[in-house]
Amino acid sequence: MRGQFITLEGGEGVGKSTNLAAITGWLSEQGIDHLVTREPGGTPLAEEIRGLLLAPRDEPMAEPTELLLMFAARAQHIATVIEPALAAGRWVVCDRFTDATRAYQGSGRGLSQQLIDSLAALVQGELAPNLTVLLDLPVEQGLARAGERGALDRFELENLDFFQRVRAGYLQLAAAEPQRFAVIDAGQPLASVEQAVLAALTEFAAQWR
Repeated sequence: MRGQFITLEGGEGVGKSTNLAAITGWLSEQGIDHLVTREPGGTPLAEEIRGLLLAPRDEPMAEPTELLLMFAARAQHIATVIEPALAAGRWVVCDRFTDATRAYQGSGRGLSQQLIDSLAALVQGELAPNLTVLLDLPVEQGLARAGERGALDRFELENLDFFQRVRAGYLQLAAAEPQRFAVIDAGQPLASVEQAVLAALTEFAAQWR
């Protein structure tokens, strides 16, 4: 049986890393063979592309360049990590996927969603997450959290309006596919957030056990 594909999404500072650990811990407790990965990245080549995307630089990165690099990393990631794992029956848990591209490069940068759709069709074909956990948090609160982590990457240095558009983009995606998305209020205490995430995961897993 093919494995299930779970993605974790959200803006800056929403607590993805902490909740990713909770998800993978739960999967281990359930005896579900799984793989944890991230985007951009997940393979040595894709991690090199991640470095290009995140590093602040004097030369501004053209928006189409950013979009194409995202999909270049994704193509490598899918071909060498995600698809082989799913085909082998393993569940894959990925920190960000194409929804992030739609939110950041589409809603945030203003690039054509039709163009993103075309690139997604080329790179991933019919592959799509079975469950997407969206951690939602007011932008100001998320950026304050991100600033506490240390040096900011190229995306984290963007302005407030950019992140407002990203958040709105994520919520529009969730509203369009409520059967796939579990939207979690990430402004709750951490224990409550983790409880909500695991409740969504438990409900999803019950369909496949």
